[in-house]
Amino acid sequence: MRLRYLSIRILLLSATCLPFASPASAQVQSAPNQTEDVVRVNTALVQTDVMVFDKGGTFVQDLKREQFVLKINGKERQISFFEQVRAGSRNEEAQLAAARGNPVTASGTPVPLDRGRTIFFFVDDLHLSASSMHQARTLLSRFIDREMSQNDEAAITSTSGQIGFLQQLTDNKAVLRAATDRLKPRPYSVRDTESPPMSEYQALLIDRRDEDVLNVFVDEVLKQSPRTPRSIAEEQVRARSSAMLHEAASVTANTLATLESLVKNSASLSGRKLIFFLSDGFFLDARNSDSYDRVQKITSAAAASGVIIYSIDTRGLTTGMPDASIQSVIDTSGRLTRANGGELMASQDGLNALANDTGGRAFFNSNALSAAVTSALKETSIYYLLAWRPETEEQRNPRFRRVEVSVIGRPELLVRSRRGFGEVEPATRTKNTPETAKTKTPGEELRASLRAPYPQSSLPVSVTANFVDTAQRGSVLVVALKIATNQLVFESVAGAPTAYVDLAGIVFDDQGKMMSSFDKRLTLKANAANANGPPPESLFYNHFSVIKPGLYEVRVAAFEEKQRRAGSALQWIEIPDLTTKSLALSSLIVGERKADSDAQPELDVSKQDPNADTSQQVGVNVDHRFARTSHLRFMTFVYNALANGASGIIAPGADLAVQVQVFRDNEPVITDPLHKIIADGAADPSRVPYAAELQLSGLQPGQYVLQVTVIDRVAKASASQRYSFQVN
Repeated sequence: MRLRYLSIRILLLSATCLPFASPASAQVQSAPNQTEDVVRVNTALVQTDVMVFDKGGTFVQDLKREQFVLKINGKERQISFFEQVRAGSRNEEAQLAAARGNPVTASGTPVPLDRGRTIFFFVDDLHLSASSMHQARTLLSRFIDREMSQNDEAAITSTSGQIGFLQQLTDNKAVLRAATDRLKPRPYSVRDTESPPMSEYQALLIDRRDEDVLNVFVDEVLKQSPRTPRSIAEEQVRARSSAMLHEAASVTANTLATLESLVKNSASLSGRKLIFFLSDGFFLDARNSDSYDRVQKITSAAAASGVIIYSIDTRGLTTGMPDASIQSVIDTSGRLTRANGGELMASQDGLNALANDTGGRAFFNSNALSAAVTSALKETSIYYLLAWRPETEEQRNPRFRRVEVSVIGRPELLVRSRRGFGEVEPATRTKNTPETAKTKTPGEELRASLRAPYPQSSLPVSVTANFVDTAQRGSVLVVALKIATNQLVFESVAGAPTAYVDLAGIVFDDQGKMMSSFDKRLTLKANAANANGPPPESLFYNHFSVIKPGLYEVRVAAFEEKQRRAGSALQWIEIPDLTTKSLALSSLIVGERKADSDAQPELDVSKQDPNADTSQQVGVNVDHRFARTSHLRFMTFVYNALANGASGIIAPGADLAVQVQVFRDNEPVITDPLHKIIADGAADPSRVPYAAELQLSGLQPGQYVLQVTVIDRVAKASASQRYSFQVN
């Protein structure tokens, strides 16, 4: 592997990436033969994931199918499918599809070779004290900085929705840090205003006919109003407890409904999903709420969506005794103290049920909250996948069914799996009325795709967003969109194959405010010079925005009306504030040079020649996919290098150095020695360009990150940019 320096005078990339480029262009290449996708759906198999650990907590590998016993509602069933799976691996999605009886089809966007894990943090901020919120923020920051792997995607969500627009699944750590910063304490403590105060747990005990707790509060009422009959005092206390429990039930219902929505929406994502439920706990109340049914619905939805929940009690190590700072009843008899002894465990029942029933684990009574995340990530990294064929009655009956999995002759092993599947109640079917059957317009389809919580892949769409600063316009955001045409329907128009694509895009700031947008219908035709030739293999569209510093999300969508295929993609980008005069870089503008242009010898960076002629143009690579036989060519601009006074012009004695690294799974596989940037002859000294290319033949197929770091050795400052790419 060699890094090749390129002269700053070359035209590195084609007009696709520059702010004066044509808004749309089609690349005419030989399109592959279009074949109809055959999708065979077989819903007969039901699957579950199983983890097996020894006494030391180590995963037990290489177990065989015949060693497992599977029972559904107590009845032993034959295991139809069995495999060991590594989470986030290139094979996981194919194995999951096979366990469902569904072969992987060729439609949609190809799955990355190193897909990574999908991780959600559900912060139950309505049941989180101020100190617990601090603990949760510390946990999240540590995960982002230390635990999140290169290809992982994560999202931070909350019950109250206070995170707002940043509550999205992403691999961008800047977005996750910003989401963490938005978390503020919003505890909803259910207490009445009467004296003496009554806690939610005490109200729950009164509702459950605990005579000791009831009599403590009745005695207090009689002390304040001696003439009140005891029967009336009992009614007053019961009324207080009932009002509190109904108020608490609405808060708990909000928490569980939000969690259920998160679990169900994640069903469209590939592979197994991990949810960390961060909460101070809540009470399950069968008499005044449907909390038990809601928990079971979440369990069923988790089984259908491939979700496993790990609950973390953010209170950490606690005695379970009442908070001394909160006014309470003076109970010399000790009746209230005895009754309050079960409060901590009762508040953890819901957390425990959600974790155990989905195949996860609950972490209680420990101040090492981050260690819980580390343990969960480790123990969920590998699992066994079992599937069975349900009986006819099970297929017809949507009721909840219990699942039991064990290992024959190994009682010392800990088997962790889902404890149930199915729906609590049958799904209602909506009649196909003319209103519901109405076909959406292309505009409505595009808007729906743009609003979808996760990208759609029926029509392969790719996007890349780049930031550059120009003397004429200032900061410019360049959005490049690519649509693969092998899923389009071409019809003969004037003797030439022609297709139509509707596309749209929106640039949002971190508050969800629209900053820029486009909405176009494009016509795709064969090369005018050869009307009978094949249609273009790909369609490109560019959108340019003059934009202020900040964090932005770019969302794009495309829709093909003939087959009603829609696709979407998104990317976050951070625009630096150059007015601070801090050292900064533009985006890494990256293209691919194919193997057939390797006539020029490689150039060692230690012998760089700024006058070398390497003027071949390379188009921007929009989908971040590269052939192993090609070269990755990149360019960046260095801003705010050591300036000469207030002029902003780079000083003659400026000393800029650059280091190029390539990472896989957070480990460096290429580290180029630090070398000086030759800026002599730059057309605009305030925007120093640097260009180079990497030969990819030494890299194995997989997912990588290119990192370019520029150091101003005089100002003792540095700046970096990263670019994720895949080698095929």
